Amino acid sequence: MKRIFVVAAVTLGFALAGCAPVKPYQREMLSKPIMTFQPDPYEDVLDLHMLEAREGALGGYGSAGGGCGCN
Repeated sequence: MKRIFVVAAVTLGFALAGCAPVKPYQREMLSKPIMTFQPDPYEDVLDLHMLEAREGALGGYGSAGGGCGCN
């Protein structure tokens, strides 16, 4: 029974160690597309824009506009 509490405490300690407060001026850097796990997020945004303009539909990514490619 004691071992379960030790394992739970160690697991909780590891889970809380990954949490850190983020200051407001640090949030800008963390929200940039380069911080994603994609190889080249800027190219993905460009590809998505071209796809939306070519297909005339939205892919559910939250952008607005039609298929004319003017926005």
